[in-house]
Amino acid sequence: MTERHAFDVVSTKDIHIGRVVGLRMDEVRMPGGGTAMREVVEHLGAVAVVALDEDGKVVLIHQYRHPVGRRLWELPAGLLDVEGESPATTAARELEEEANLSASEWSVLVDVAASPGFTDEVVRVFLARGLTEANRTEPEGDEEADIVVERIPMADAVAKVFSGEIVNASTVAGLLAAQAVLGGQATPRPADAPWDDKPTAFAHRRR
Repeated sequence: MTERHAFDVVSTKDIHIGRVVGLRMDEVRMPGGGTAMREVVEHLGAVAVVALDEDGKVVLIHQYRHPVGRRLWELPAGLLDVEGESPATTAARELEEEANLSASEWSVLVDVAASPGFTDEVVRVFLARGLTEANRTEPEGDEEADIVVERIPMADAVAKVFSGEIVNASTVAGLLAAQAVLGGQATPRPADAPWDDKPTAFAHRRR
């Protein structure tokens, strides 16, 4: 096999370092011998949860997303913002915080690179079953207090994907992956499966 080009970074410059993301500018060596500038948004990474109850209903939340200016139907989800916490533990914590639920069975459905043309954000979507009520404290912050939690049949949730009512990328991927698992077309991975594309750059900045 012909050796492929290595896209080496010639130089890099931080443009903005915020609380959740960072923006840097990389000068990257191109195959033709020149270089090109690439803007990269560094992200902590995140998890999302397809929580299925014994009736085959999936837990969805309706919450306001300021960048798009409206509320979206999404899976319970959250940032990997606790140092040393495993992704599966983060997923369990977010499910409790957002939906007041615990689960006895956990597995990995899919890993979703949100938009790899400009960001390293990747979301790991878990499948959670064996749901029971948790002991959540009151939500913190204004946005969390506005969250609406509903359970709807999986078939209805998938229909909302194809009708355009559900557009969040990890939610779309998670619901379709769960449907494939339930239909016997796919097998989920263990909850502690390796995650080679888990973002690390921004987390390293916070240490």
